[in-house]
Amino acid sequence: MPLDNRTGLPRMVRTGNPGLNDRTFSSLPRPALAEERMTLQGTINKSFLMLVVLLGAALWTWSQYLTTNNPATVGLPMIVGGIAGVILAIIISFRMTLAPYLALPYAACEGLLLGGISAELERRYPGIAIQAVGLTFGVLAAMLLGYKTGLIRVTQRFRAIVFGATLGVGLLYVASFVLRLFHVATPFLYSGSSLSLGISLVIIAIAALNLALDFDMIDRGVAQGAPRYMEWYSAFGLLVTLVWLYLEILRFLGNTRQR
Repeated sequence: MPLDNRTGLPRMVRTGNPGLNDRTFSSLPRPALAEERMTLQGTINKSFLMLVVLLGAALWTWSQYLTTNNPATVGLPMIVGGIAGVILAIIISFRMTLAPYLALPYAACEGLLLGGISAELERRYPGIAIQAVGLTFGVLAAMLLGYKTGLIRVTQRFRAIVFGATLGVGLLYVASFVLRLFHVATPFLYSGSSLSLGISLVIIAIAALNLALDFDMIDRGVAQGAPRYMEWYSAFGLLVTLVWLYLEILRFLGNTRQR
């Protein structure tokens, strides 16, 4: 397998996160001035700002839904947020230089979607949303601690395993979507059965491992002196994983309530 000249890593090994991979930073120009380069603090600040925007949009959708108790009230914002979020994510993934302009709109779109989904599940299962938020941040903190202390080491083998597992989850999602188009039930994903709960836990674990890959790629970007706009791009990639993790935890908790 051919290796990347700068990183020494296999070119085909990447993170499961579509926003970050091992080739993201290796082909970028190196700014001559230090103030034009990516920094860890800058990435943290932008990640926090994106999270604030997402939470603000989610709380707006949440309040609209719970005030009226009518799904139609937030139906349009959820649809717009979901579709626009996918479009913006694709654009950012292929045009990294646009991340400073599109990252915050992406966060707002994801907030509209997550707020509506969370409010609907909250109506069915009171308390589920705050549990999902708490668990998501708990997993984030645990993975960051494990990564920083060296308990989690991102090696070539680790990357390959997580990438393969993430690809498998993606194929599972596609298969489920196609089956539902033909009105074929998928109880292995959306039920309170032991199998469904087990699959949910496995997917949550895979999403959590992707956080370690994200942390590693951000460190690589800082070490390689990537351009400043990569702070926004890295923050976007991290948020992609966090949204995925939150949705999976929310689905797992919903499935447990069905029991």
